[in-house]
Amino acid sequence: MRQFIADKASRLLEILQAVRWVGPLVVRLVFGYFWLETGIAKVQNLDGFTQRFVGWHIPYPAFNAGLSAWTELIGGLFILLGLFTRLICIPMIINMAVAVALVVSANLTSLDDYVEADEIVYSLIFFWLLIAGPGKVSVDTFIARWLGIRTQA
Repeated sequence: MRQFIADKASRLLEILQAVRWVGPLVVRLVFGYFWLETGIAKVQNLDGFTQRFVGWHIPYPAFNAGLSAWTELIGGLFILLGLFTRLICIPMIINMAVAVALVVSANLTSLDDYVEADEIVYSLIFFWLLIAGPGKVSVDTFIARWLGIRTQA
């Protein structure tokens, strides 16, 4: 019985290993689309978004609202495509850090509140993409292969 379970578990792990590329692809597609859509909405209503920055007392609200909105739009598109993924995660993490520091932290009083804040979760996903990269099915990987850069062991 023990050998039967071990054989079945090994086979299942082999199957999962063969399709491990699907995980990063799905996360990137969904997460990238989310940020693309969010960025488009903010760019299309930049005046309203700027007013939120005014209310949050963020300096240079028009400039910073535009920068934030376009960062989300372009960042979402690039993450969706898997293009410059690691590079674009840096301004996206900065965007989330500013949101946490200047906006969200006013409503957070405990460690639980921070852990449950959307912006913290988003930051962790960006950090994961920064470290792990876009995955096997991405423009980054296709470009790297074309250039002869080894991307995976």
